[in-house]
Amino acid sequence: MKEHNGNYAPNKNYIIKLKERNISVYVLHHPLDNYGKYSTCKTLADELKISIERPAFLYDGAMCGIIGLTDCKKLNELSDRYSQVVGHKTSLYKYGQENIIGEKIAVCPGGGNIISVAEEMLENDVRTLITGCTLMNEYSKETHRYEKANRINLLGGTHYSSEKFAPMKMCEYLDLAYNKAVSLLKMQSS
Repeated sequence: MKEHNGNYAPNKNYIIKLKERNISVYVLHHPLDNYGKYSTCKTLADELKISIERPAFLYDGAMCGIIGLTDCKKLNELSDRYSQVVGHKTSLYKYGQENIIGEKIAVCPGGGNIISVAEEMLENDVRTLITGCTLMNEYSKETHRYEKANRINLLGGTHYSSEKFAPMKMCEYLDLAYNKAVSLLKMQSS
């Protein structure tokens, strides 16, 4: 909803209406934000061929991003790769340098375009952020101002497209687990 300036938790009345209509809600989002094999940041970094140096950006107990390196030489090349990976045009705010050879890259999917992420990036001499939401509005204008003043490049997909690789990776895991269980059951019934 526009008046919420991005993602928000549903209010109590909305949850009551869902229950009244027998609509189930299953949320497994925050655990996927925490760095690991199936996390939003690792799976996006893997898709972008970014070699991960370390997890970063502690947010509500989760390390929700990474710092790594890309083989892309120019910012536009990285932006094109991001668009290709997510399957649609992505946004690019060229607040910093175009040449990114040997430069560290931050990946913090979803709503990672926040001041605390930008501050940690500067502490680690990182000047390019790949995230989801980069819309400039009342909620984010101070972050954009900070990034511009500190020459931090910003690449954005959408909240969904930057995080979709985590559940896709989990589906691979669940398919393997299912096939293993089926094989085991066949062996036991023989």
